[in-house]
Amino acid sequence: MFNPSVTMRVAYNSNTVVSNGHELAPSLLLSKPRVEIGGHDLRSFFTLIMMDPDAPSPSNPYMREYLHWMVTDIPGTTDASFGREMVRYETPKPVIGIHRYAFVLFRQRGRQTVKAAPATRECFNTRDFSAFFGLSLPVAAVYFNAQRETAPRRRPSY
Repeated sequence: MFNPSVTMRVAYNSNTVVSNGHELAPSLLLSKPRVEIGGHDLRSFFTLIMMDPDAPSPSNPYMREYLHWMVTDIPGTTDASFGREMVRYETPKPVIGIHRYAFVLFRQRGRQTVKAAPATRECFNTRDFSAFFGLSLPVAAVYFNAQRETAPRRRPSY
């Protein structure tokens, strides 16, 4: 539990804004989103983590959490493109079941608080990572759901 104290807007394009619990088609998620960070001044820095707690499937999430993206040193009142991409964006590709994808924002103590990227994307632990680097409790979070898209049905051509 945390109290949101910074605004964060996540949009995959001008028409696809992430809202808690809404379902998005994986075909809309191919490029990294624009993540706008609120805050009060440019002297605050933030770390953004995008992860899937349901990998590889919600009924057997043995790779939980799967890290999809990490950006550090994002100045307040800007967007993630002004930060340092520590782990490149990986498109969500749910295979089985409905997956949750969460964006969690942390305030850093200062610039370059996060010194190294995790060694692997699988079995990432957001809570342990934030504690290790002295990040705050989350200051903003938003999540969406996604599931495998069915292939379009083609009519046979005779």
